[in-house]
Amino acid sequence: MSDAMRAVAHAPGAPLTLATLPRPRPGEGEILIRVRAAGVNRPDLIQRAGLYPPPPGAPETLGLEVAGEVAALGAGVSRWRLGDQVCALLGGGGYAEYAIAHEGAALPAPAPLSFTEAAALPETVFTVWANVFESGALKNGEALLVHGGASGIGTTAIQMARAAGAVVYATAGDAEKQALCERLGARRAINYRSEDFEAVLKDEGGVDVILDMVGAPYLQKNLNILKERGRLIYIAFLQGAKGEIDLMRIMLKRLTITGSTLRARPLAEKARLAREVENHVWPWIAAGKVRPVIDSTFPLAQAEGAHARMQAGTHAGKIVLTV
Repeated sequence: MSDAMRAVAHAPGAPLTLATLPRPRPGEGEILIRVRAAGVNRPDLIQRAGLYPPPPGAPETLGLEVAGEVAALGAGVSRWRLGDQVCALLGGGGYAEYAIAHEGAALPAPAPLSFTEAAALPETVFTVWANVFESGALKNGEALLVHGGASGIGTTAIQMARAAGAVVYATAGDAEKQALCERLGARRAINYRSEDFEAVLKDEGGVDVILDMVGAPYLQKNLNILKERGRLIYIAFLQGAKGEIDLMRIMLKRLTITGSTLRARPLAEKARLAREVENHVWPWIAAGKVRPVIDSTFPLAQAEGAHARMQAGTHAGKIVLTV
């Protein structure tokens, strides 16, 4: 291996560029991954704008998930061997030819999937498991509403919830995205531009869990359609972080409102999530019940184009960089 590598460099207000950087070396409990593909996520755009700094010790460069082969082992690594095909959740640095991952945050790349598909898994699957299944405690037979059903998170959440035996509803912005959500298992996909999801879901009897990345404009409508003891989970607030809440409705229906981020969690917590995901979600992938939806791929040198596609909001599923 060379001591140098190609990686995407960024600065606020400037286009993404391909730079030559020192190849990282794995420390204790870490693995070096020869990156074959890297997932693109909205937090990458926020970090690029200077609004989402990486956690202490993480690379300053972009990229939260990758797939590839183990190229080097740090001291104390016991699970992985050189050449193992893995996908991994990162603190940063995935837009590169090589990336460092903690051994506990890596998973075997599922055999049925390509590197491109495997790279689309970690950020979305960890997020859905932690929020919908742990915080949201979604159970077999319950109803889940996924806002942004055609997004990378949304397409993953629909499939995982259906695999777990839940009834799924989704919101989407056009007929093509509605059709995608329904092909993935949603009982009904609601066009939020032309339909009132609150009215539709009141007619359906309400839902038990809502996964929301829109934020303030949907807050009261979400509370209105939740069933007794319903759970509202926030993972983003693309249209506003502050809203007015009817506390009486929360009290009378005994609702729970929660939310979380993933990147800042301690390594031990990410490793615990990885074990849960491997035990529960990897069998769904092996059985063909869950598979990443890939919207488009871009070579590493065209990361700017990948970000432009995500920023436009027209994508359905995951955008992935190939290395």
